[in-house]
Amino acid sequence: MTDPAPQVYLVDAHGLIFQVFHAISGMTSPDGRPTNAVYGFARDLMDISESVRPDYLVCAFDLPGKTFRSDIFDAYKANRSEPPSDLILQLPLIQQVLQAMNIPSIGIPGYEADDVLATLADAADKAGMHVTICSSDKDCRQLIRDRVQLLNLRKKTRMDRAELLADWGVTPEQVVDFQALVGDKVDNVPGVPGIGEKTAAKLLQQFGSIDGIIQRIDELPKGKNRSNLEAAIASGAIHLSRQLTRLSTEVPIALEWDKWKRAEWDLPRLQSLFQELGFRSYAERIRGKLKSAGAAANATLLETAGIASRAVTKAKAASTAPAKATTPGLFDTDDSADAADHSVDVDFPFGALGPSTDTWGGNYRLINQLSDWSDFLAQLSQQSSFAFDLETTSLRFDEARIVGFAFCWNVGEAVYVPALAPLGEPTIPIDRLLTDLKPILENPKIGKRNQNIKFDANILARKGVTVRGIVGDSMVAHYLLHAGERSHNLDEMTRQYFQHENITIESLIGKGKKQLSMSEVPTEKIAEYAAEDADAAWRLCERLETELQSAGLDALYREVEIPLIEVLGRMESTGIRIDVPFLNRLSGEMAEQLETLEAEIHQLAGREFNIGSPKQLRQILFEEMKLPMQKRTDTTGEASTDQESLERLGALGYELPRKLIEHRQISKLKGTYVDALPKLVDLQTGRVHTSFNQTVAATGRLSSSDPNLQNIPTRTEQGKQLRQAFLPRDGWQLLTADYSQIELRMLAHYSGDPALRQAFLDDSDVHTRVAADIFKVPEAEVSSLQRRVAKTVNFGVIYGMSAHGLAARLGILRDEATGFIDAYFARYPQVLAYQDTLLANARKNGYVSTILGRRRRFDPSVIRPGSTFQQRNQAEREAINMEIQGSAADLMKLALLRVDEQLQREQRQSKMLLTVHDELVFEVPPDEIETMVGLVRNAMTTAMELTVPLHVDVSIGPNWLDTVDWPQSAGAP
Repeated sequence: MTDPAPQVYLVDAHGLIFQVFHAISGMTSPDGRPTNAVYGFARDLMDISESVRPDYLVCAFDLPGKTFRSDIFDAYKANRSEPPSDLILQLPLIQQVLQAMNIPSIGIPGYEADDVLATLADAADKAGMHVTICSSDKDCRQLIRDRVQLLNLRKKTRMDRAELLADWGVTPEQVVDFQALVGDKVDNVPGVPGIGEKTAAKLLQQFGSIDGIIQRIDELPKGKNRSNLEAAIASGAIHLSRQLTRLSTEVPIALEWDKWKRAEWDLPRLQSLFQELGFRSYAERIRGKLKSAGAAANATLLETAGIASRAVTKAKAASTAPAKATTPGLFDTDDSADAADHSVDVDFPFGALGPSTDTWGGNYRLINQLSDWSDFLAQLSQQSSFAFDLETTSLRFDEARIVGFAFCWNVGEAVYVPALAPLGEPTIPIDRLLTDLKPILENPKIGKRNQNIKFDANILARKGVTVRGIVGDSMVAHYLLHAGERSHNLDEMTRQYFQHENITIESLIGKGKKQLSMSEVPTEKIAEYAAEDADAAWRLCERLETELQSAGLDALYREVEIPLIEVLGRMESTGIRIDVPFLNRLSGEMAEQLETLEAEIHQLAGREFNIGSPKQLRQILFEEMKLPMQKRTDTTGEASTDQESLERLGALGYELPRKLIEHRQISKLKGTYVDALPKLVDLQTGRVHTSFNQTVAATGRLSSSDPNLQNIPTRTEQGKQLRQAFLPRDGWQLLTADYSQIELRMLAHYSGDPALRQAFLDDSDVHTRVAADIFKVPEAEVSSLQRRVAKTVNFGVIYGMSAHGLAARLGILRDEATGFIDAYFARYPQVLAYQDTLLANARKNGYVSTILGRRRRFDPSVIRPGSTFQQRNQAEREAINMEIQGSAADLMKLALLRVDEQLQREQRQSKMLLTVHDELVFEVPPDEIETMVGLVRNAMTTAMELTVPLHVDVSIGPNWLDTVDWPQSAGAP
């Protein structure tokens, strides 16, 4: 331990795990395991290791069981609840991360993690090391010394003697006595009643310590504080508090500093773990390190061997690719020399340690002469199927220009044809390309494949070419096989399935301000990149489609997901008309509303402040107005000002929180939609063109992006008003068709519960029927509040809502919420039995299937046998939701296909514009309204046969808001 003094970082692992668990929500691995705590913990440990690079890095853990403090005081931490089951499931994964990072973890029976930290910090300090304790636990403040500091990883702040004195007004040596005086309700440390932080600091500043207070207590003026102190001294409570608060520096730990030195990570193991957990960015981070390590190792090997460089062209390496004899090769021409002249030589990448195991092989050809193009076109027209890929100047299809085409129909062989290139480089004119390709691309008998082929089809649609005969998409295929994964990226899949590193787009166009347009990149570089992408898409489709057959997902892929690509592409290309003047007026009105609300908020608060500042809002609500704190933030432990806290305060009758909620809602709506939508209107069409995503939601549900038109709020008046801005073309009407309570119908179908089924067979309002059953009143006497409770319980059952969640949603007591849930399952017992069976099968099979066979994998270890409704963890809730919501998504996709098929067959003028969860939106000319109502309703209600009837509500109107229900029987609305 010589100078410069070694740096020791000690991590309060359990404290950090709890913080990140609550700070990050909604993360699961591809197989359904909760991963939010693993993700945050790994991030912080990697950041420490890389940014600080301490000499020693150790994690301290609590172990199950009692500690020596429990022997001193039975009630110590007795009121603490069990850790959430979703957190407990992640602890073994966190240990795997630590093992892969070679970071030691220490936990000692009978002691807390803080005692481990205290012992190690004391030993390191005495050995002359500099110590940083990564903890936000206030107990650790007693460990601060000249060479020992605290680091709050969430706030990125350090605390030394000066910071402690500024915050609490005491020295580190006084912290134990300070906490003994104040006590700790969470841990059941008694403390002294009435003594808060400010009073404790003043006492210690005056008397130095608790012993000083005891010796000179007569100097204190008579009053409540003195009498409480005297009582605590007499009862021994103050001494007990001091015992419970003081951390032990004598934990029996063998000090093995040599073993605790920060070691290099086990990169392959860490990368594999991150990939398994779905941490794509982390896996990329580790992959970069592996490549750097491999390059360095290779350089050393080459230098040792006396070799300056080693490269293999893709053309030469093509012989390693599998032979394909079923179709002509891309380069099977009479003039092989000409083919060679136009091939692109590419360095064959070196592997991590020695010669590469990458056997990709790629013989890629650049065609930029009309004579070569004519020969190639003749070959292309003879293929039964091929992959094609566009290179464009933008990722927005409404503004993108085509830079070139890449084609592939044999493994390892691909062609690139430029339409745009830097000045002086030859190209094939885009008009010629489109004219020549149109009959081939529009021929439904020639199959087309690509990665995210819908994007390319949309680009071509704007050029007058309608792509038909789509038979494959590697992104969609991978999604069906791995629905829980967040990414279905071409480069990642190529790496996963073929151990090949694709050329990155950044290597072509760069990043940031100096980023080039694709049209500025030399043609040969684009040829290499684009041809490789087409080759990758072709290979992946072949590989993944074989896997889909083995998994029993081929029918879902070929009969639902692939045909849906063309349907969604037509909807995206059509877009929806937006009333820009109306939105501009609405924006002005909202600005005035926000200004008025801000003035009202300041008046209620008694002064002006920044409404968007949580710190200032916290001060107003809880320090100045003394409103009751509802909960603490998970990151800092301060009073929370989030939406839930404000809603709770509003429910208690406080006006200011209500105004704040209203301000937030209007502000968000204005920024996200009212001001944003006019900027997204396509100048060519005068419409907004959203993108519908097939490969995002694990349940199979479609999502919308750029802009997201599925999240427009409908509960608030402003949200409803926004729908008025969505219009059909002039003189037409909007038609909306919405499945009624489809997920509850799926629940009735799957569970077979006779009472729930009967409600739908009777065509009753199911929420009213359930309310009548729960509250034991006739349906005619069900109040609006009772129906609201029943509706929340109905959907809560599907989504696994706990009694705590139901209580928070309805603003009722938890016991009352538990009663509602119990009453529901007493009336509909087969619903609970169905869910139990579903979970048992998920545990046995490792996946859950929807009605069309769509699957989502779940690690069997997270599906626990015998877990009750109230005990279910996130994975179990998601498993139940998968079958119900996923099956509803299957139905919606079948409905989309059936409606579109009839529109195309009957050559209707009406256009399908949007799909929003369980709703379809059309624009319809006046003379097709009655026909379309029947067509849409029939197609949607017969798309799938369930044991309960399907019901579709149809409305007609001049915009998305002002629609009128069209009765079930024919007639005018």
